[in-house]
Amino acid sequence: MTSSANETPLRLPVDGGELVGTLWRADASGTPVVAIHGITANHRSFAPLAARLDSPVLGLDLRGRGGSRALPGPYGLAQHAEDVAAAMRAAGIARAVVVGHSMGAYVAVRLARAHPQLVESLVLVDGGLPLRPAPAGSELAPEDVLGPAIERLRMTFESPAAYRDFWCRHPAFGPYWGSAIEEYVDYDLTLVDGVLRPSANPEAVIANLVELDGRDGYAEALLALEQPAELLRSPRGLFDETPGLYDDQWLATWTSQLPALSVTDVEHTNHYTILMGAGVDAVAEAVARATDAPRAHAVQKETR
Repeated sequence: MTSSANETPLRLPVDGGELVGTLWRADASGTPVVAIHGITANHRSFAPLAARLDSPVLGLDLRGRGGSRALPGPYGLAQHAEDVAAAMRAAGIARAVVVGHSMGAYVAVRLARAHPQLVESLVLVDGGLPLRPAPAGSELAPEDVLGPAIERLRMTFESPAAYRDFWCRHPAFGPYWGSAIEEYVDYDLTLVDGVLRPSANPEAVIANLVELDGRDGYAEALLALEQPAELLRSPRGLFDETPGLYDDQWLATWTSQLPALSVTDVEHTNHYTILMGAGVDAVAEAVARATDAPRAHAVQKETR
């Protein structure tokens, strides 16, 4: 992992151990930002965003991922939200704009409902709306949703170079390869039981995958959100395919129930490059809007 004077490695206490993360730009003057990564990802996916903000940015490896891999279950979204709340308090962050990518957007919503005093506003990066439910009597299958992303968790690799080669063949990564993606990939490879493996614990990933259809009160928490929120949608999905995670019809199903949710399409991106590639400037602009959103939201409420 590369480092600089603008970033501080952290280990923050949570139930059962510590969350590993990074605080970027600790002395910056802007509203603090808390960054929550995706289902098989790690907090280094936010390094490009942190470089574009004039705010302290706290990125965390969620329970069962990255440097927090060894933390025990439960791994549910509600537990992740409690972990993030505890980490924010330990880091001295009383209130923040919360940015969640993919599954991290669902964690952000859970955090906002469980601990509204910690969340100024939300930026949901290609995530946060329930996925289309699986057919009756079945569950979301990891291979169907995540494809190569779940396959790699069962693999071992001879070296960091071999792991990079694997990712270079990924349709959503390889054509868009750059230093940000390479740094993220290198951080993700870790020693587990004497061999090099991806850092995400498959048990944790599967536990979260089945929650992404809105079960266990998640949909109700989303519909009851009080904070301003913006969804950034990519037109391309996890395999660089179209449509992306949320097609127009499914998006309309949810936006019709969430009139306060604003939606911005980030063209020329897929589910990953929206954060680690061409879309990162759009995410930074959304964070800037989110800093001003609470004031506008309060004025709207007063004039109703």
